[in-house]
Amino acid sequence: MNEEVRLMKGNEAIAHAAIRYGCDGYFGYPITPQSEVLETLEAEMPWETTGMVVLQAESEVASINMVYGGAATGKAVMTSSSSPGISLMQEGISYLAASELPALIVNVQRGGPGLGTIHPGQSDYFQSTKGGGHGDYHLIVLAPSSVQEMADFVALGFDLAFKYRTPSLILSDGVIGQMMEKVVLPPFRPRRTEEEIRQQCPWALTGKKGRGRNVVTSLELDSAIMEKNNERFQRTYREIEKNEVRYETHHTDDAEYFIVAFGSMARICLKAVEEARAEGIRVGLIRPITLWPFPYDEILRITEGSKGILVAELNAGQMIEDVRLAVHDQVPTAHFGRMGGIVPNPLEVLEALKTNFVK
Repeated sequence: MNEEVRLMKGNEAIAHAAIRYGCDGYFGYPITPQSEVLETLEAEMPWETTGMVVLQAESEVASINMVYGGAATGKAVMTSSSSPGISLMQEGISYLAASELPALIVNVQRGGPGLGTIHPGQSDYFQSTKGGGHGDYHLIVLAPSSVQEMADFVALGFDLAFKYRTPSLILSDGVIGQMMEKVVLPPFRPRRTEEEIRQQCPWALTGKKGRGRNVVTSLELDSAIMEKNNERFQRTYREIEKNEVRYETHHTDDAEYFIVAFGSMARICLKAVEEARAEGIRVGLIRPITLWPFPYDEILRITEGSKGILVAELNAGQMIEDVRLAVHDQVPTAHFGRMGGIVPNPLEVLEALKTNFVK
């Protein structure tokens, strides 16, 4: 079968991949720099071909609660937004996690805090990986660094969400969302039938036919039962940490120094690594793909005995906390970041590496 290759934006790739996955419903609200997700879905009109529901809700709060309703029926449903919009969704995301509902959320980050700027940022790392809403919960967080991965991570995010009955988050940024690259689109998957949903999701609200009633809720007034619920959540998270860590490395075999970066910054840092090696500085790049579960053990193993780690992010310093936890402060670690929507060039990253470690 011939591959279907197109030139498109990262946001457009999200939309096309969702249709091809067999997504049952998208509920969202426009916000820069992710509006093309909704716009592309509306232009493609998948309700006429695959039966996918596409609805522009009245707000981000409405969007996430529509996702909650669709997910409760076992449907593959999703939303997308950018940083301030995702902040508005946090209560609903916490409800999804506590109700053990699979769903896909896409955050095309912009600079903050507050309304901030419409330009790229990565300052939602804490919100995404530490649980932005209340309570003890996690999201599976995937960080794409290319338009191809924007497309690929839709299926991966949905599959992991259904495997573990927990929401998945694609944490992108305005660079990846707006840039155009060649992308190989995934093949079409048929949407699941109602009977398939009943078989695959016995917990779902599918109509009480030949089974006991199902209840989907995040509320439990008995503290002892709520503690048992939380213990079950934590067992699921430990299983995810055991099985689903993903990362990528470049030039790490002989490296004396390391750069750790995710998303668009990882692309910039890869060029910085190449520039450093052209000057005889042996630098390697580690790119976490899952920001949760984070590759703690892998970063410790790869960087052991090295001379320094530079953590590069489009923020004031967030992922660096996890890197320091990974290496137990045994390797000197420094941060380089730009804020306010400013995207650095590779030479700025290289200069930061030299300033901190290569005297």
